Amino acid sequence: MTARLLVDTNVLVYAYDSADAARQERAFAILDELATSGRGVLSVQVLAEFVVAVTRKIAVPLDVASARKSVENYLRSWPVLELTGFIVLEAIRGVQEYRFSYWDAQIWATAKLNQISVVLSEDFASGSSIEGVTFMNPFVPGFNLSFL
Repeated sequence: MTARLLVDTNVLVYAYDSADAARQERAFAILDELATSGRGVLSVQVLAEFVVAVTRKIAVPLDVASARKSVENYLRSWPVLELTGFIVLEAIRGVQEYRFSYWDAQIWATAKLNQISVVLSEDFASGSSIEGVTFMNPFVPGFNLSFL
């Protein structure tokens, strides 16, 4: 079986943000490939952050109804990892030991405790690994999902 990849919020948001057409196209391609292959995984945290970002922070925000429809579609078509007390505790450890922001630590803890070895995000140093979780920025030149 091919490894699953946890998609961070920024990848989802770029697919809806027309301010950077190249990044939007790249995000669409990544999400499409992950959905088609069944390798992509989301988390409750990612979906919650997505709603805030696409309704408030992008150049042409979505209305709440459109954001809800997008979340409903993701819930039907992607595995979505729940937030647990153990993830919160592990995230706190990530803040203490690795100096992550809390929200980044929660992404790391979600991947770690669900045995997902790769997080796709631009919020971490691309190629860095912490306790078996590797962070890859899918927007850097030369990035290719087929190598993961």
